[in-house]
Amino acid sequence: MSSTEFRVHHSPAEVNARWKAGAVNGLTLAAEHILQVSRQRVPLDDGVLERSGLASVDASELRAAVSYDTEYAVYQHETQGLRHLAGREWKYLENPAREEAEIVERIIAAAIERAMS
Repeated sequence: MSSTEFRVHHSPAEVNARWKAGAVNGLTLAAEHILQVSRQRVPLDDGVLERSGLASVDASELRAAVSYDTEYAVYQHETQGLRHLAGREWKYLENPAREEAEIVERIIAAAIERAMS
């Protein structure tokens, strides 16, 4: 009969803390990525809407958000048929979030992997 011995160098609490720190970092990087992609598509007139974009992370809930904060942000996002400059569009946040989902997953996974190594 053979036997193998191994030692764990990190406590479960430390492993959990490292994983969570990696997840928070990954969520931050992923939200920033979506913000940058969406800023390239946000309707542009004087740049106020584009500059109002914000990426945020709630570390306790492991949630990330990207938002735009002007009186007309929702109107511009939800109203089809408005005229926009070339490359600018309605659904300027929803489309990038959907299209970049695989990249977002890889960003978060890579950050967790780095934190665990």
